[in-house]
Amino acid sequence: MMIDTHTHLFTEEFDNDRYEMVNRAIEAGVTKLFMPNIDVSSLPSLKKMCGEYKGVCYPMIGLHPTEVREDYKSQLDILEKELANNSDYIAIGEVGLDLYWDSTFKDEQIDAFHTQIGWAIDSDLPIIIHSRAASNELYNTLLPYKSTKLSGIFHSFVGDKAEAERLMEFPNFLFGINGVVTFKKSTLPEVLEDIPLSRIVLETDSPYLAPVPYRGKRNESSYIIDIAKKLSLIYDTPLNDISSITDDNALRLFKKVSGVL
Repeated sequence: MMIDTHTHLFTEEFDNDRYEMVNRAIEAGVTKLFMPNIDVSSLPSLKKMCGEYKGVCYPMIGLHPTEVREDYKSQLDILEKELANNSDYIAIGEVGLDLYWDSTFKDEQIDAFHTQIGWAIDSDLPIIIHSRAASNELYNTLLPYKSTKLSGIFHSFVGDKAEAERLMEFPNFLFGINGVVTFKKSTLPEVLEDIPLSRIVLETDSPYLAPVPYRGKRNESSYIIDIAKKLSLIYDTPLNDISSITDDNALRLFKKVSGVL
């Protein structure tokens, strides 16, 4: 059994076969699906999906960095009220910094990131961090929180060894590994030599980043087995152990799901 710690199955890409996709994941042994929010507009579909699949689908709440624009403060206000009035959310996410497409709202992204870090600390929830083309900015933003109880996942980690070493300084954080690790030209297998399995969780980031042999197609949570198989080779560890260790890592982090909270 496995946990997909990051899947967007509530988005429009799954409108025609959403329920079949969830059932395929369950049949494949993916027992829990953790779903990060995008912005205010995605909340209704996220909540609907998690309501229909309680005990399988679990919601997070946050403002994705690519959705941080002129109205970001009003969006944050709405999301903060939703968080205060709904105890179902298991994490703050996905949030962070994305300067790959556009750096116009860089300062606003950093401000929104700090705000949502505050939510995570105040609510004792993990934070799911998206970072693209913002390695230094991410490190500098997180540095003031290094000695706090802040915990979370560096989602879709694809950094080099130097970046991994810096992020390893944050002991309460795990690394989300997805289909990129299976790509032919990926350097992740070498980077993971320096990251212990105790710091790894599995994710698909569906519908994006489908692993080999599905690369180029729409991703889905049932494909997480192919990511686990690749990690089994990298860590020279039986597949069942990869599953149980990464699941345990996830459940230690997501206290609401494990029943600690």
